[in-house]
Amino acid sequence: MSEQVIANEGFVQRLLSVVGVHSLVSSVWGYVDTTIRWAWIPSWLPSWCPTSQIQLQTAEDKMLRCVDSTFLKKYVPISDGNQLWTLTFCSEHVKAKTPLVLLHGFGGGVGLWAQNLDALSQRRPLFAKDLLGFGQSSRPQFSTDAQKAENQFVESIEQWRAKLGLESMILLGHNLGGYLAMSYSIKYPGRVKHVVLVEPWGFPERQDTVEADRPIPVWIKALGAMFSPFNPLAGLRLVGPLGPTLVQTLRPDFKRKFSSMFSDNTVSEYIYHLNVQSPSGETAFKNLTVPYGWAKRPMLQRMDQLHPEIPITIIYGSRSSIDSNSGITVKEMRPNSHVEIIGLCSECDSAIMF
Repeated sequence: MSEQVIANEGFVQRLLSVVGVHSLVSSVWGYVDTTIRWAWIPSWLPSWCPTSQIQLQTAEDKMLRCVDSTFLKKYVPISDGNQLWTLTFCSEHVKAKTPLVLLHGFGGGVGLWAQNLDALSQRRPLFAKDLLGFGQSSRPQFSTDAQKAENQFVESIEQWRAKLGLESMILLGHNLGGYLAMSYSIKYPGRVKHVVLVEPWGFPERQDTVEADRPIPVWIKALGAMFSPFNPLAGLRLVGPLGPTLVQTLRPDFKRKFSSMFSDNTVSEYIYHLNVQSPSGETAFKNLTVPYGWAKRPMLQRMDQLHPEIPITIIYGSRSSIDSNSGITVKEMRPNSHVEIIGLCSECDSAIMF
């Protein structure tokens, strides 16, 4: 095989990987060794997406520069050579209390807790970590099976806990982090003192009646079918150098939500660098879903497996895109357990939301 052929195959492999079509990548180029596939991409060529691990780290540092509390940053090693990037807040007067562990949502990272870290670290030890496959944590290949992929996330949390020597913890999860917090609590109830779910994703079953009441246009279904093989954020990587501008244009709310901390594009730049790295956790999330973002394994189907003594607090913001009916259902399913549902007013959303 000539060097030019290998170079061409490597280029196509990189392009497909950027888009996130991993099954197609595997079937077409699986016979070529990983090292060879990448070795012949000239080092002097600029990356299609203007990002790097160093740029992500710099963007996170900018997000955290307004945090007044003292904290430590480190990688916590887990199995298979993976590491979870972790922020630790633990002042002397709270170190004996049960720690609070923050699990961010899909496409997020520890920097998005910037508005909450000072307040949440005042009463107990606080840990914020990038989930496996996201942020500055390792980005391994996840199983294509939904249950196995979910278990990879859950086991990474347990290995992280054991490595830090935490006997028990309060889990606070947002979006995907809420789904994983509940999954972890079901499997390891002895390690969880309380579960706080902030607009949790993945609880209800897919509602077929929604389509019956409000039929989805054929053209939207066609687009959905066309893009179903791709990862959720493939388009952000596909546009390459236009990505940062795309984030700023399509999601101006990021800047507004952090307006008390930043007047520039610090937040959108962080969001961009978080989500144009290797789409590891993103691919895992896609494998957890069915079309239109519903969970393959809805959490409401498993709520009866959660230990009845574990209290649950569910928080919804006034502008939430997550249906609060799931919270009501959880409360109805656990009549003899503590379930509290909190709705935040628009003026209070920034106190816990991001």
